[in-house]
Amino acid sequence: MGNDQSLIVSASRLRKVYRGANEVEALRGIDLQVERGEMVAIVGPSGSGKTTLLNCLSGLDGFDGGQVVVDGQDLSKMSDRARTAYRSKNMGFVFQAFNLLPVLSAVENVEIPLLLQNVSSRDSRRRALEMLETLGLAHRANHRPDQLSGGEQQRVAVARALVHKPAVVWADEPTGNLDSKSGEAVMDLLKELHDMGATIIMVTHDPRYARHADRHIHLFDGRVVDESAVDALIQ
Repeated sequence: MGNDQSLIVSASRLRKVYRGANEVEALRGIDLQVERGEMVAIVGPSGSGKTTLLNCLSGLDGFDGGQVVVDGQDLSKMSDRARTAYRSKNMGFVFQAFNLLPVLSAVENVEIPLLLQNVSSRDSRRRALEMLETLGLAHRANHRPDQLSGGEQQRVAVARALVHKPAVVWADEPTGNLDSKSGEAVMDLLKELHDMGATIIMVTHDPRYARHADRHIHLFDGRVVDESAVDALIQ
């Protein structure tokens, strides 16, 4: 793969196999590229490999073949420890399950990525509060997750994903546990981030939210296909 500075994520011949009683090839030689500053939606029917693809591209999961390069770094050549360190510094994650720590306040949850990077506690707190203020949650900074609505919890999760200014944000069904109003609010937020230059790669099954993306990557049975092929395969 060439060293194209406009690309932030590039995968070639990416394979993932789950081995159990039966071997399942979840990703079957995927090639894809995402440009810096793009907002991309990974779409496809249930079981098509969307979350598996996101996890392999981001280095959350290992893979069985091929290559993944994120912002010039070849994940396949990194140790688990190096990949973890790289993720914590350069990536942000928004999951369907908010994954907030229940014993911590909103601001304490948001500052975790900064503290992991050894940013001082004073600067971490200041930046976390600024991010919560940006998302309209400054007045909820000292509330624990169980004192927040679902939409507020998801905004805290988005704040945590963005507070360290990651090169790329991964969002796996970020609206999946939300009502339509809260879901639209989270999508508006991701769109704002995108407008500010963030690269966002999102898994969604909901066409209402997929339409916010610049481009769609269609998966079917672990392969990237074009949209017309999806319709033909489903019928």
